Amino acid sequence: MSHSARLNSLLAFAVSAARCLRGDLLIVVIAALVAGCGDTSRAAAPPSVPVVRVEPVVEQDVPITAEWVGTLVGYINAQIRARVSGHLVSQNYKEGSFVKGGDLLFQVDARPFETAADQADAKLHLAESQLSQARAQVGASEAQVEQAMATVFQGEAQVRRAEATQRQTELDVARYTPLAQRGSVSQQELDNAVQSNLANLAAVAAARAAVLNAQASVTQARAALEKAQADVKTQDANIAAARAALADARLNLGYTRVSSPISGIAGFRVANIGDYVGPSDATPLTTVSQVDPIYAEFPISEQRALAVFRRWDADPRAPRDIELELVLADGSVYPTRGRAAALDRQVDVTTGTVLARGVFPNPGNVLRPGQYAKVRAVVEVRKNALMIPQRAVQDVQGVNQVAVVRADETVDVRTVKVDARIGSRWIIAQGLKPGERVIVEGADRVRFGQKVRLASSAPSEASAPK
Repeated sequence: MSHSARLNSLLAFAVSAARCLRGDLLIVVIAALVAGCGDTSRAAAPPSVPVVRVEPVVEQDVPITAEWVGTLVGYINAQIRARVSGHLVSQNYKEGSFVKGGDLLFQVDARPFETAADQADAKLHLAESQLSQARAQVGASEAQVEQAMATVFQGEAQVRRAEATQRQTELDVARYTPLAQRGSVSQQELDNAVQSNLANLAAVAAARAAVLNAQASVTQARAALEKAQADVKTQDANIAAARAALADARLNLGYTRVSSPISGIAGFRVANIGDYVGPSDATPLTTVSQVDPIYAEFPISEQRALAVFRRWDADPRAPRDIELELVLADGSVYPTRGRAAALDRQVDVTTGTVLARGVFPNPGNVLRPGQYAKVRAVVEVRKNALMIPQRAVQDVQGVNQVAVVRADETVDVRTVKVDARIGSRWIIAQGLKPGERVIVEGADRVRFGQKVRLASSAPSEASAPK
């Protein structure tokens, strides 16, 4: 049937249907029939070649970074406690402010400790006075010893004189005795000589007794000297004890001034004015944290720590101070980079991690202890890594595929193995070669073996056929 005959039969069918259809619907049906009866003899146009955008596979050395969640910790956290017991009478700092080492933070009632210091000072003066008396007694005892020794010397000389006199009278008795028998001397002279000898013998005995008495005095004087010297040593010890007691009392008096041992940020106070505080309190009065520099502590996996330890063992000259980057809670990157400081001595058996610590300068005290932060570090440099844009990789039912444009501008669909993601790019571990072209735009419109046209070689819109 010719085209005009077909058209006429359709129009007749439409007129017959007009009796049961509304006018507006009839118009729609007629228009559809007319449109469907176009010239089917015209040949279908061939499909156009899809236009895609490609980028080359880049080979380069890529630094691999790792990221850990950490917490900021004060470089030094000093818990401020009262070192003596007493009532808190004043607070001398502003909470949350910066304090210097030695600044007064709190004052404990000092009056009892001032009294104790005064008493210790008085005891020291008393001990010093007693020491002076003991030393004077030593001098007196030494003089008594010397005097007793002189008396001994005198007594010994007297003994020698008495002995000499007695020997003389003894000789007279021996000489007069035969003479008196012959009548050469009178009996009276002999008796006088005998009496003189007896008197001299008594004098010798008395002199010897005096010497013994003087020697006993020397012994007593020496004993008194030794006692006086012992008293001096005792008083020296008493003075040392009194000085120690005074130093302790003054130290306790100084402890009534609760000062900051470091420079840093002082926290809120825990005790109130009038509270009775002391060294046995469970909670400190406040805490001062040195925050410049400040630590960032973060757990790293046992495997990562093992790799670090092996690297250090293999190369003792390998750098220990790895550069770190800090990402704050608001997503901003801290402008100053830090350095790795240390790894903890043991692995946490519950988490299988090792606590690492980095240190960051904090001159403006922007960073505070307890703050949440992420720590980034370059853990290795991947040599000759193959990099492609992330948008070139398509996940097809768990399989990563990449569309590659071959030299003849046909499509080759590859299954690839991706490694690490660096920003907006993937590292490809397997499936691609350096310099190959991967489709980054239009991969969803192409199939394997299809001819494509690169975006850079596509005809301009002005010259494209209409």
